[in-house]
Amino acid sequence: MSDKYQNKYRTKSIRLQNWDYSWNAPYFITICTKNKEYYFGNIVNNDMRLSSIGILADVFLYEINNYAKNVKLGSFIVMPNHIHVILVLNNNEHNVETRHALSPPSQLPHQQTIGQQRFQNQGKNTISSIIGSYKSAVTKHAHRLGFDFAWQSRFHEHIIRNEESYNIIENYIRENQIKWNDDRFYVKSNVETRPM
Repeated sequence: MSDKYQNKYRTKSIRLQNWDYSWNAPYFITICTKNKEYYFGNIVNNDMRLSSIGILADVFLYEINNYAKNVKLGSFIVMPNHIHVILVLNNNEHNVETRHALSPPSQLPHQQTIGQQRFQNQGKNTISSIIGSYKSAVTKHAHRLGFDFAWQSRFHEHIIRNEESYNIIENYIRENQIKWNDDRFYVKSNVETRPM
């Protein structure tokens, strides 16, 4: 479904409209390559073998802690055509009180929702700005080294609401390469199609 913004059609956001993505919370992020191409390598005997671009994607995940303030890098994995990562935001300067993921502040009826404001100002140290910087760094260095590479334009995020959910997601990340053939991102036709 699309709306018009500045006379151009745009896809409606799947983000929560009453949630500010700079608020303190752990976030489970999934970022895919364009057309789910196997740019990052392949799974061999249940082990992820990173390509040159996969190494870049892996290294720049570690760099998130260096360029994004108040962010802790949690569990992550680079898969052939996507990345799963947990990012924990602790923006003390934005949050006087610690917010629970289930209790965003209420909106007055006449105010724009946070989601509507998001299109006008992405903000610093938000999930979107952090992931945008990460994707940009990987793309820039891949192209600088002469590699053909592109990301899917969007990413998926999930606000982790409690410790049980965190543990389930962490376990999913840990076992992702073992269960690759059953993964929803597995594309049989892409296997062994890109050089390592």
